[in-house]
Amino acid sequence: MAKTPSKKSTTKKSQGSKKTSSSYKATPEGVKDRQHLVDVIQSGTGCTGVAARETMTALLGTITSSLKKNQRLQLAGFGTFMVTKRAARKGVNPRTGQAIKIKASRSVRFKPGRTLKDAV
Repeated sequence: MAKTPSKKSTTKKSQGSKKTSSSYKATPEGVKDRQHLVDVIQSGTGCTGVAARETMTALLGTITSSLKKNQRLQLAGFGTFMVTKRAARKGVNPRTGQAIKIKASRSVRFKPGRTLKDAV
């Protein structure tokens, strides 16, 4: 005789195993400065304002120096920063219609990770 599949339990999982993102507050609308992020670091870790500012500066400095060396910087669960190269090309000045040369350049690209994509 074939066994019938058992019914799934409808009880809720314990609170300890559930991940919540509600412990993090979103940045208020209209606030776009570095000081707000420093305040978030300070309140979240309980460190001093100077230590939070140094942490923020060190993080951004590390990302910048890695990208200057053409290195990819991957933050698991968040995303990847990488440098992309744009080839030289011809363009058109929209005001005059004259053809212009656009130099080759490098740009920073951010590719969001799976966790970030699912959260948004």
